[in-house]
Amino acid sequence: MEKENAAAQRDKTIVRTSVIAILTNLCLVAFKMAVGLLANSIAIVLDAMNNLSDALSSVITILGTKLASRPPDRKHPFGYGRVEYLTAIIISGIVLFAGVSFAITSVEKIITPDVTNYSMVTVVIVVVAIVTKIVLGAYTKKVGKMTDSDALVASGSDATFDAVISAGTLAGAVVAMTTGYVLDGWIGAIISLVIIKAGVEMLMDTLSSIVGRRADADLSKEIKQRLCSVEGILGAYDLVLHNYGPTKSMGAVNVAVYDWHTAAELHTISKKAQQLILDEYHISLYIGFYAVNTQEDELQLLEEKIREDVKTYPYVLSIHAFFENKETGVLSFDAVIDFACKDSVALVRQMEEELAAKYGRTFRIKIDRAYSD
Repeated sequence: MEKENAAAQRDKTIVRTSVIAILTNLCLVAFKMAVGLLANSIAIVLDAMNNLSDALSSVITILGTKLASRPPDRKHPFGYGRVEYLTAIIISGIVLFAGVSFAITSVEKIITPDVTNYSMVTVVIVVVAIVTKIVLGAYTKKVGKMTDSDALVASGSDATFDAVISAGTLAGAVVAMTTGYVLDGWIGAIISLVIIKAGVEMLMDTLSSIVGRRADADLSKEIKQRLCSVEGILGAYDLVLHNYGPTKSMGAVNVAVYDWHTAAELHTISKKAQQLILDEYHISLYIGFYAVNTQEDELQLLEEKIREDVKTYPYVLSIHAFFENKETGVLSFDAVIDFACKDSVALVRQMEEELAAKYGRTFRIKIDRAYSD
């Protein structure tokens, strides 16, 4: 219930912030459009249209948040949280379309410039717009980080860019008023490039989330440390986190335990660890176990020797899950291979052959990856 209330409060905060952004941008659109048409300034008109696209982006953010908050169902058992990423892609598309359209119009104005009619009223309006966008950008970005909303963070960054764009428009107006030179088209072109750059960055960042980016280093380290605080857990490995939206994650982890534990004891350890991570991080974890040998001193000494041997191989970051199959005599362990290794299979086969030759035993090494820190 507490988790559901937190999610509902997050959605309300995002919607409230988006509504504030919509109203603010619409006011700026009205003022800038009026001033731009009166001054015959394409730069100010483009600036106004950019604010209009920002308002549309906020509307889409609200719709995306509402859709993403739908509860899981049979068809989508993990919920609809990833809809927020699709929302961010649509916003990126709007920004890119606006940037390209503005670029075409600006080039036309460079080729055939129009006479502008700037005044002190124009300057005052643009200055007010700059201050407004700086405040709105800082507020939206702060709320976006607080609620872990990529769409709001992107909107906040875009608002900050808008302040820079408006500053460029102001500079063009001052130049035109003092020297008579019309830089409208050139300033419009620069504005367009800034908009396009922001759109591309937003798109790439969202696509990275959809493809599946590495788990946050601090979070993964903290989760492993908290798991090791559970009585009976000696170490945590192979943590993998799957993202189903900004506020919903599931994952799996393997933990090391002494080999004398019973199935009932392992069940208790698993439930304690799962509940701890769910309560503190709102992440559902599936837990597997690695048995740590406590019965044979010779096997422990052999494991220590092999750990030293493995350090001499390039790209091997660490090993864990060392185990001896009593029936077959096969020794196995997981080797964490660096992503920089071009042929991890060949490396592992080499390790198996060389270790077998040195110790006269059969080795089975599983390739593992550092999916998290």
